[in-house]
Amino acid sequence: MAQFVTPGYSDLSESEMVRAMKADVGYLASAAMEGRAPGSDGELEAARYMSARFTEAGVDLLYGNDGDLFGMVRDEGDTLRSRNVAAFIPGYDSKLKNKYIVLCARLDNLGSATVSVDGDQVTRIYYGANGNASGLAMLLQLAQRLNTNRVLLKRSVLLLASGASTKDCAGTWYFLNRSFSDAGAIEAAVELNMLGTASSGFYAYTASNADLNKVVTGLSATLQPVQPSLVSAEPCPSDHRMFYDRKIPAVMFTTGMYPEYNTVRDTPSVLEYANMEREVEYIYNFVVELAGGPAPEFDPSEAAREEYLADRVGVRPYYECDVRPTFLGSSDPAVFLSKWVYVYLKYPQEAVRQGIQGRVLVDFVIDEKGRVTDVKAAKSTHPLLEAEALRVIKASPDWKPGRVRGKKVKSQISLNVEFRLEKKK
Repeated sequence: MAQFVTPGYSDLSESEMVRAMKADVGYLASAAMEGRAPGSDGELEAARYMSARFTEAGVDLLYGNDGDLFGMVRDEGDTLRSRNVAAFIPGYDSKLKNKYIVLCARLDNLGSATVSVDGDQVTRIYYGANGNASGLAMLLQLAQRLNTNRVLLKRSVLLLASGASTKDCAGTWYFLNRSFSDAGAIEAAVELNMLGTASSGFYAYTASNADLNKVVTGLSATLQPVQPSLVSAEPCPSDHRMFYDRKIPAVMFTTGMYPEYNTVRDTPSVLEYANMEREVEYIYNFVVELAGGPAPEFDPSEAAREEYLADRVGVRPYYECDVRPTFLGSSDPAVFLSKWVYVYLKYPQEAVRQGIQGRVLVDFVIDEKGRVTDVKAAKSTHPLLEAEALRVIKASPDWKPGRVRGKKVKSQISLNVEFRLEKKK
């Protein structure tokens, strides 16, 4: 497990992203924040920190540096004042740039409490490193990377650090129902919650939304540093529920419950930063897919659900196989790309003439005999490129089939075939 690096010390073997996330978590989960209770000075300082870091990442703030202040009446009759921090990355597509994908993480935690220990009054701080400074740190990394690669985003992306999440998700409710006037144009939401303990698992919860499940499984079948498991049971109640209330499809990425949850032991030392870096890579690719693909339906028809399930009957994603299918002795699909696809791929001359380039996402099945079948393009930049990618993959030699519990099975693989023209010198 990764250990917290104190200010002034850095492990030179760590990546720049890991060092940045350690610094962000170290600040947000420090004693000075006093647990970031809703409405507290600590939450305000956390909001200011997120605003400053969003600005460093080059994204535009929707509100001022102190965030968007809102109030809620508590059971005691007084008013709790909290705040949201939000930023914006514009999409490039003229038809879709006014549609939105929300990427969110909760800002607040439980705060602190004074307790009596052997007759002495002791203040205990609920630092909230994994709940949810981990999600906030990853949100900042995603903001920077998505902004750098905004040419890939057809839809616009909203980045939200929501306040008073521990108080009935008040910040997210306020954002959707009072603050953001164009909430009706939000087509999907991605929540980052408790993502720092991946040794216990990495999960995606979609409330069994068929369209979002298809994005998760389709992306997981491509080359990714980590792959989430789809879960049907809600890992924990959180802000995703507010999007469901507005009939907005939402997915929560999480590593699930952990022993230090909601205790004073939830400090930066519990986080596994190298795993968090891998999760950032996956979630970045997931958001890019959502921003460029068809809008997921909130509640697809039963017929659509049955069609989706029927496509999977008897076919396993390659990563679910106990023994994965192999090509030339390797279960890494990159070997198939390098030793077969790119060896025999011919750039269509008409595509060269027109300057067409891009990538084709190809789905195909390795059957029980190792034959390549059911080759089709899931996504394509241009028909010329699509035809060539399909031609080469359909001509593939046989593979060694995958196995589950010792039995040969059909397995599905999805690969991106890249077409890139060299720049003339």
